[in-house]
Amino acid sequence: MHAHLRASRRSTGALFLLLPALLAACGDEEPETPAPTPASAAAPSGSDAARDELAALAAAARDRHLTARYTLAGSDGTTRDITVTTADDGSWRVDVPGGALGGGVDVSLAATRDGLFQCGLPSAARPEPATCVRLGDRDDSLPSRLDPRVHHPFTDWLEVLTDRRAALSVSVAVPPTGATGSCYAVETTSASLSPPLDVGIYCYERDGTPTFVRTALGTLTLAGVPGPGPATVPLAGPVVQAAPLGRDAVDPSGTDTAEPSGGPGAGTP
Repeated sequence: MHAHLRASRRSTGALFLLLPALLAACGDEEPETPAPTPASAAAPSGSDAARDELAALAAAARDRHLTARYTLAGSDGTTRDITVTTADDGSWRVDVPGGALGGGVDVSLAATRDGLFQCGLPSAARPEPATCVRLGDRDDSLPSRLDPRVHHPFTDWLEVLTDRRAALSVSVAVPPTGATGSCYAVETTSASLSPPLDVGIYCYERDGTPTFVRTALGTLTLAGVPGPGPATVPLAGPVVQAAPLGRDAVDPSGTDTAEPSGGPGAGTP
């Protein structure tokens, strides 16, 4: 009986001696740490996210076919109504009141499968019917003397905004008064003498409709609900052999700044 009790006490004592060692061994085990998140899965920075958002909206705008009217509040204090038409076949047309001869003549710029055209529209300073002059191929750039610059936010600047290689800095902007949709401030990060677009504020609805653009030219604001775009844009008039109308006013000698006859693509449909 006594021997049995002594054996039991020895077993209990051994357990008490082993218990601290077991606890210490358990404490030495480090808790599992979660695997690090791959850098590629990290959330993009604010500027990268804004650039991605704007690129997606600009891509939607390139696919948007509409007929819309915009109010242009120019940096010179003038206000004009601009009509923009983008068609299903990729052709486009922008009518610009006061777009030539120092604001005295209305013009229309259009790009179709046949080329790039400038059309003179009937106005007080030019009462004759509309006629058009071919300026070159549809993707050609206008010389500055002919370029009213109003069409760029709806045409080639959209390509720049979708190009992640373009030297641009993009940030989210508070919508200015009169603007709807999402707005972004766009700056160029290159010291090039010919930046790919004008810096400013660009706003779009989710379907890609441009609603507001503010650049050095002035402010373009969507006026009313856009209508659907046509299958293709018609020119404002027949194509003729003539010199295109210059952007600047007629000088005192009585000559304007129009491209000389025989300029790029003039008169050839």
